[in-house]
Amino acid sequence: MKLLNEMELNFKALSINEGFARSCVAAFCVQANPTLDEITDIKTAVSEAVTNCVVHAYPSLPGNVCIKVKLYEESVDIEVIDNGIGIEDFSKAREPFYTSKPNEERSGMGFSVMESFMDNLELKNNVESGLIVKMQKFFHKRAKVAVGE
Repeated sequence: MKLLNEMELNFKALSINEGFARSCVAAFCVQANPTLDEITDIKTAVSEAVTNCVVHAYPSLPGNVCIKVKLYEESVDIEVIDNGIGIEDFSKAREPFYTSKPNEERSGMGFSVMESFMDNLELKNNVESGLIVKMQKFFHKRAKVAVGE
């Protein structure tokens, strides 16, 4: 796989920054010429990952979120990283409808949504503290049509 470009984005874990993050990642991915559906999938997954950082990673004060993106001709690798409280049980957290905040209006579908819109999803403990959500999306290139055909 040929690496086309890469970027890193750092911001505070505030809900107002969720839209900013998804727009930045989507705009960055456009240079690989993905389909509109692929861009929409990426935006949705990034939104869910960032929202998880805002809602769950930092229960008292907003911390930092880092998004690292590596763009290839045929795919994109996205890491959403926080230094928050982390997750003790990955398998439990990935269960549909599970939420660590049942008293709030949370659906518990964040990881399920990420999984359904991306081709690969991996959760890892951050070395310092917190979580790394690794996502990958493959681009299904459209056939080029010659002018006049």
